[in-house]
Parts: sequence; structure tokens; C-alpha cells
Amino acid sequence: MPLGNAEHDPDQILVLEAFADTIVPGAKRSPEDRAIAGVVDDPGAVEAGAVTLLGDPAGGLAPALEVAAMELDEYATEYAREHDLTLDADVPPFVALSFADRTALVARLCAPDHPEKQMWVGLALFSNMAYDSGAHLSTTEALSTGHPGLLGIGFAPPQEDGLWRFPRFSYGRQLADLHPHTTSTGSPS
Repeated sequence: MPLGNAEHDPDQILVLEAFADTIVPGAKRSPEDRAIAGVVDDPGAVEAGAVTLLGDPAGGLAPALEVAAMELDEYATEYAREHDLTLDADVPPFVALSFADRTALVARLCAPDHPEKQMWVGLALFSNMAYDSGAHLSTTEALSTGHPGLLGIGFAPPQEDGLWRFPRFSYGRQLADLHPHTTSTGSPS
């Protein structure tokens, strides 16, 4: 699967998927799925396109993904040693961790005092963005293809003309008067 300008091996994809699933958990894609822990019944970051968003060159993380996947495995191996865990050698070390252990490790990596915090928080933010905004897709495309995050948070579809208009105020009251030069489509003139 291409990510950014590089090809990543399947194990690296599994590690990145497992990381994204730790941030926004989802349902397993199949009983054999090891990257997604399956701690919830609904789709999560992986199905929402987290790996695609992480690998998008526009986001700036793509060049670091190969190293990030390798480091996650190194941290997982160290974590397993510290906690006397035996990891399944059939999958990468981070993927072999239980969901609870993945969560504990990611919390450690994202802690304020961790020297690589910026990298791990960046990966976490992008994983979350894939779910709650579908940032790698146009909003209309995401909604028309059934993007799980936008549907899950109840994002309203556009009207038939492709524009969003809201008959009620989101705060339950009008916060300001409409500018006198606002067009019928909501744009300033």
C-alpha cells in the first residue's frame, strides 16, 4: 500500500493501523484481524482512512511513517519486557500487544515529558482527524461514500444543491444579525 512517496511493507501498515485503532477504536474487519483490537462494535479510525491520511504528503508525516512504525515496535518490545509479556511472533510487536497494553504504551509516548511526544501526538491527531473530519476526502465525497466517522458523529448532509444550510441555529438562538451584503448562498458580496 503506498503511503506518501514510499511503499511500506504490510507489517508497517499493521503497526500504523494498530496505532490508529488505539486512538479511535473500531470493529474488527474479520475474525483474523490483528491490527484492530475490536473493543467496540462500530467502525473506527482505520476504516475512516487513518493510514491514508497519515500517508498523505500534504500532512507532512509521510516521510516519518517507516521510522515511526519501527520505533513503535521497539517501544512495544521494551514494554513487553518491562511487563513480562510474551508477544506473538507472527505479528509485529506493537500489534501483538493487547488493547490495554497498546493504550498504556501510547499514553506513555504522548506524555508531556516524553522526548518524542510531538511525533506520537501528531500521529494521534491525524488518526483522530481521519475519523472525525475525513480530512483526506471532500466532505460531500466522504458523506456520499458512507464515511464512518462523519456518520457516527451525525454530520448533516448537504441539501440537494450540495450546499449546507441550517434552518435552526446550532446554539438554539441567533448569535448575530446577518450582514446586509450576505448573498442567498451565505457568502459575503
